[in-house]
Amino acid sequence: MTEKAIKAGTAQLVIVAEDASDNTKKMFSNMCEFYQVPVCIYGKKVNLGHAMGKELRASVAVTDSGFAKSLTKLLNE
Repeated sequence: MTEKAIKAGTAQLVIVAEDASDNTKKMFSNMCEFYQVPVCIYGKKVNLGHAMGKELRASVAVTDSGFAKSLTKLLNE
């Protein structure tokens, strides 16, 4: 889902879990750089999953620009 949102141009921010595999982090970092989408490495897979109402998530795409700006501000503090 994250990859689809990035390629579709709807992702405003991508959050990748700290405990995601090195390949996953590299893939999303490269993809986000190519598509010019901000990317942040933060939290654990279980925390991202719970925020989405799921078990585990290695990545999350934020598609709402206002929410993405607020999250970026909080993550940079």
